[in-house]
Amino acid sequence: MTQTAAPFRSAVRWTLLLSAALLSACAGLPERAAAPLRYDFGPAAAVLTQPAPGTRPLLTLRVQASPALDSPAMLYRLAYADAQQLRAYSQARWAMVPAELVQQRLREGLGRQFVLTPGDVAPRLLLIELEEFSQLFSSAEQSAGLLRLRATLLQRTAAGEQLLAQRELQLQQPAASADAAGGVRALGAATDAAVTELVQWLQTER
Repeated sequence: MTQTAAPFRSAVRWTLLLSAALLSACAGLPERAAAPLRYDFGPAAAVLTQPAPGTRPLLTLRVQASPALDSPAMLYRLAYADAQQLRAYSQARWAMVPAELVQQRLREGLGRQFVLTPGDVAPRLLLIELEEFSQLFSSAEQSAGLLRLRATLLQRTAAGEQLLAQRELQLQQPAASADAAGGVRALGAATDAAVTELVQWLQTER
């Protein structure tokens, strides 16, 4: 045996032991949590025809929401356990806050019948107050998208804003699955139904 063989074997042994210890330590580290999935309503349905701009009245749209809806958290309630408690999915988020999602859909729907303008250009203002935007579970297997809002139509005058009409909408659409993805589709359908009702209502208030 040469004089260098024993130190060499000792160095190799220590290297192997150190590598095993490092691998064991890495295996014990917690796994990085997956990033939450982000959802929106997807593209709106294509519009084949719409009135010419000159035939559509001017309208300003403003959407605001209750403080509980000021974040992109995807909320749900368990009606069978504690309906008064709002809960949030840990691995699902909206791509934007609910008020922006609803405003986007409203602009797409109302824009077919009105010319939507920013600021104080339009003589009329439609104010939408979003009060509820959640997935409501009636049981562990069944749920629905729940949307509740108040719509206020105001006339702008030299003396200020004058109330023309007001109504409240509460819509539920069943979810195809009892999870976040099902809630997204159900709330999208509820929002589309609200847009349809608001367009019909505004046409009677011209």
